[in-house]
Amino acid sequence: MNEPALLANYARAPVRFVSGDGCYLVDEEGRRYLDAIAGIAVCALGHAHPGIADAVAQQARRLVHASNLYYHEPSGELARELTRRSGFAHAFFCNSGTEANEAAIKLARKAAYRRGEHDRTKILAFSGGFHGRTLGALAATANPEYKVGFAPLPEGFAWAPFNDIAALDAAIDDRTAACLIEPVQGESGVHPASEEFLQELRRLCSARGALLIFDEVQCGMGRLGDLFAFQSVGVRPDLVTMAKALGNGLPIGAMLVDGTLSEALQPGDHGSTFGGSPVGAAAALAHLRIRDELDLDSHVRAVGAHTETRLIALAQTMAKYVEAPRGRGLLWGVPIRRPLQAGVIAEDLRELGILVGTGGGNTLRLAPPLIISTGEIDRLVDAIGAVIAGIGGRATK
Repeated sequence: MNEPALLANYARAPVRFVSGDGCYLVDEEGRRYLDAIAGIAVCALGHAHPGIADAVAQQARRLVHASNLYYHEPSGELARELTRRSGFAHAFFCNSGTEANEAAIKLARKAAYRRGEHDRTKILAFSGGFHGRTLGALAATANPEYKVGFAPLPEGFAWAPFNDIAALDAAIDDRTAACLIEPVQGESGVHPASEEFLQELRRLCSARGALLIFDEVQCGMGRLGDLFAFQSVGVRPDLVTMAKALGNGLPIGAMLVDGTLSEALQPGDHGSTFGGSPVGAAAALAHLRIRDELDLDSHVRAVGAHTETRLIALAQTMAKYVEAPRGRGLLWGVPIRRPLQAGVIAEDLRELGILVGTGGGNTLRLAPPLIISTGEIDRLVDAIGAVIAGIGGRATK
């Protein structure tokens, strides 16, 4: 299977999807797949949710685009909803997570500049973090493999070891404009930050005049069991970036800003042609309304606990091949021991009609729709166990 007109910058699997329904995708031959990666943590309410589809269609019939030269109601209402639910003062809208992180980086530096601290330009990120593909967000990403061939990257970025409290004291100084961190890392293979690490990070940022930015692009929007990841981990940042699940598949990202920073970006400092478009904002508003109706946070906590129990049992019974799972809520990493390969396991699962992701460190990444049931989790974990047993059996012959 091939699409020769598409740039070959993705390692696409040989399957073409034509429709979706809840937790399932359907290919052109009519085969249904349980989707345990949800478009990489995007389709929180599943595929083709009628409430999202209706909101998008209704808005598209009224107004698709007006630009940010003017006000329009969907973006204003969405900003009010996000600030009300988060306690932050203002929202900036863009199209993606990497753009939200770019906005946060620019705001952090501009805020220091406006205070007269022109040397406070350093953005401190952490090992294992992933913040996007644009040059600025890529510069903040620690993994050198993502950067090969793209030098020179923007300067002013530094890194500290993730979850290493002792290293924070030396890493945050009077040149640090902001610390940028994922409360639960996704791309690296799902690594949660410890409560103690985040608390010390918050304390040092406050004490030394640095902003704390939470990149909730993958771990936010209810995936940990609360609408915002910072609510789940109990540490409040100064800025929050989000995208992916916000529009349940429609491209929209956001940066939420604490009130003390609201004057940092003035007209002309930053912008986005399509950011907060009426259609994307309408999808996000429908998402927020539907998740309330479903009491989705309670569901995620219950199904997430069941997932954790099942994955721990899998690791215990298959300790030769599987390490202890890492994660929270409905974002989990299943580390696979060598010589087994997570990528091969994912391919075999796809042949069984189950879609999973992979992450750094030879890890299966699970980020299913948040509406997934315990029965579907059981099917997923049972299939992972069966595939690993089959591959492991062949490997020992």
